[in-house]
Amino acid sequence: MLNDLRRKQLRVFLRNRIAVVGFFLTLLLILIAFFAGYVAPYDPNEQNVYSRLTSPDLKHWFGTDSYGRDTLSRVIHGSRISLAVGVCSIIFGMVIGSLAGMFAAFDRGKIGNLIMRAVDVMMCFPAEIFAILFLVMIGQGMDKLIFAIGVVMAPRFARLSYGTTLSIREREYIEAARALGAKRPRIVLKHIFPNILGEILVMCSLWTATAIRVEANLSFLGMGVPPPTATWGNMVRTGVSQLTNAPWLSIFPGLAIMVAVLAFNLIGDGLRDVMDPKLQQG
Repeated sequence: MLNDLRRKQLRVFLRNRIAVVGFFLTLLLILIAFFAGYVAPYDPNEQNVYSRLTSPDLKHWFGTDSYGRDTLSRVIHGSRISLAVGVCSIIFGMVIGSLAGMFAAFDRGKIGNLIMRAVDVMMCFPAEIFAILFLVMIGQGMDKLIFAIGVVMAPRFARLSYGTTLSIREREYIEAARALGAKRPRIVLKHIFPNILGEILVMCSLWTATAIRVEANLSFLGMGVPPPTATWGNMVRTGVSQLTNAPWLSIFPGLAIMVAVLAFNLIGDGLRDVMDPKLQQG
């Protein structure tokens, strides 16, 4: 029965050609990031003053920057930072936010209400604003960037898990678990979380794209991983001053951000179809 369901879900996903394209784009980005040291033609931080601001050619496909560094190599290595921050921050935000939302929905007391009011306040403001506030307090660095973005993404998961938990907390199997003496943490983790995991994973793929965009925005503002480490956001930022005479410095990392965001959004749409019972018919 379970295998039949998995095969049906796979067929639904494969019927969505756009989602399949997104899957292969995401897989390609992950492979490029993982093997960046082998794929990149040059050291991303290697400077050559004799080839400053070289336009794209056969030697430097994406041109070079004002220090003579190869732009293609920096875009490839920048994928490591952007994807790592995007994926790790979403996992962190998912764990914190989902647990908070489930316990708030199951508790529905003063603590639960306090959690959801804090979630409402945080969701009233753009994610970048709260991320900047956190980074101002804790400083810069990749681990701190992951923490800041994860914290500001957690309210989205809390709101999602809260609403879904409210819809299933009164079902018969939950009442049966209570009658058998199961404690609240066990009910939440063993009975509620597995039933909302599919919906959470769908939103993980969609919100990973948001996290990548937030990281790029923060790096563009100078709040991301500090130079000389290559990230897509700080590459766009440094290229702005040369936009008129060397537009490739901002165009290529900007295209990389666009492709990554698009790929995760396309996968999210496909996973949403898989989890929709109406679209699994036939």
